[in-house]
Amino acid sequence: MSETTTAPLTGKALLQKVKELSHLPRRETAKRCGYYTVTKSNQTRVNLTDFYDAVLAARGIPLSPEGSKDGRGREPTYRVSVHKNGQIVIGSTYTEEMGLKSGDEFEIKLGYKHIHLIQVDRDDEENGVVED
Repeated sequence: MSETTTAPLTGKALLQKVKELSHLPRRETAKRCGYYTVTKSNQTRVNLTDFYDAVLAARGIPLSPEGSKDGRGREPTYRVSVHKNGQIVIGSTYTEEMGLKSGDEFEIKLGYKHIHLIQVDRDDEENGVVED
């Protein structure tokens, strides 16, 4: 079955049109915003899923954010757990995101139920300055 498509509204133009048509049913609003196809037999099919996706995208809410995921391993969750040997490992994803390099040093400050890692700047260390 061959269908013809229309050029649907996106972005700010879509949001403005949705606001103007707020008194209409959802299907009619989607259709007037261009989210429909017409089949060979002249039937109109409203594409509500595409319409909703476009409205969310226009509002800055991506449904499937494209991160640095390369299809391998797990995505960073910003949560770690204490291993059986008592260690906490911060993975390379986090250190790379912060621009840390091998040999960078940190001061550890313990608090009540939290740990602060404070990066020691080599220039400050050489000058006798360490943050408190």
